[in-house]
Amino acid sequence: MKSRTWLRILLVLLLAAAGVAAWRFTHLAEVKAVAVRRGTAAEIVYATGVVEPRRWAKVSTLQRQRIVSICDCEGQRVKQGDLLAQLDDSVEQATLAEMEARRARLEGDVARAKSLMERQVASQTTYEQVLTQLREYEARVEAQKQRIEELKLRAPMDGVILRKDGEVGEVLATTGDTTLFWIGEPRPLRIVADVNEDDIPRVKVGQKVLLRNDGYPDQLLEGTVAEITPKGDPVNKTFRVYLSLPDDTPLAIGMSVEANIVVAERDNVLLVPGEALIGDAAFRIEGRRLVRTELKLGLRGTRMSEVLSGLKEGDLVASPATSAMRNGERVRVLGATLLDKGAATGSEGAPKGAAP
Repeated sequence: MKSRTWLRILLVLLLAAAGVAAWRFTHLAEVKAVAVRRGTAAEIVYATGVVEPRRWAKVSTLQRQRIVSICDCEGQRVKQGDLLAQLDDSVEQATLAEMEARRARLEGDVARAKSLMERQVASQTTYEQVLTQLREYEARVEAQKQRIEELKLRAPMDGVILRKDGEVGEVLATTGDTTLFWIGEPRPLRIVADVNEDDIPRVKVGQKVLLRNDGYPDQLLEGTVAEITPKGDPVNKTFRVYLSLPDDTPLAIGMSVEANIVVAERDNVLLVPGEALIGDAAFRIEGRRLVRTELKLGLRGTRMSEVLSGLKEGDLVASPATSAMRNGERVRVLGATLLDKGAATGSEGAPKGAAP
């Protein structure tokens, strides 16, 4: 009886120990492992921009008038001086007729005053006063003709009508954007980007630019820094940078892009994910424990960073790393079977190209 009792007690203790061990294992923190690999590291400067033609112009109105005619020319090529739209000029034409009638009367008055002056019936002063009034009205007539001409919107350059905003009968506002036409050459294109003033000292003409647009998620888009505006914007604290695009770019005019300007690049270097870093340290995985490892880093990107010392190729690091992790902590590594073979399961991996 006593032996059976002890066996039962021992069995209970073994079951309890197994339960505690299972509980402790199932309640270990889960970490995702990533292998340190070799690749290309790049230091980048981030910017946002908009695609636009290198040569283009806006056609706007200076007066608030109704559109009486407009060309159906969107996407078509036009010549400089071609009439694009006509605004209502009926009031201006009536004013011009009134001014011309007044000018004709003053021309008669000048002729009579001159005749009287030659016969010494009127003074030269009277003649000069009438002549001054005539010249004043002549200037008013020319100014009125210019106002009427401004109601005829003409192409300021040879090019393609990139966009038309407006239809017959619309009344144009005098505030806000009064642009009716965008005209320019579809090629070549460029990007007008805004770069933070803290980053602009590292940006140089000729640097390669990696571009991203949601419409082309899997396509490599590249450009080149072509020009940097000398004066920055003190309000937004940015500088304008022009990025040239190749002629075969799929980007269209008006598209917004994210630009990564490559200011430094190194090939065949050790790379660690940026999310695996806590400051200048990472948690290396040895067996089932975390080992905090101080690193010497080189180029830092938004996704990957260069490791100069502290890790070697094939080492496994916890990614993402959190401030709750502790040195020596036991963890449950996801994909442990593959990890035992030296592979990092679930790893995003180091990019084959640049690692911004």
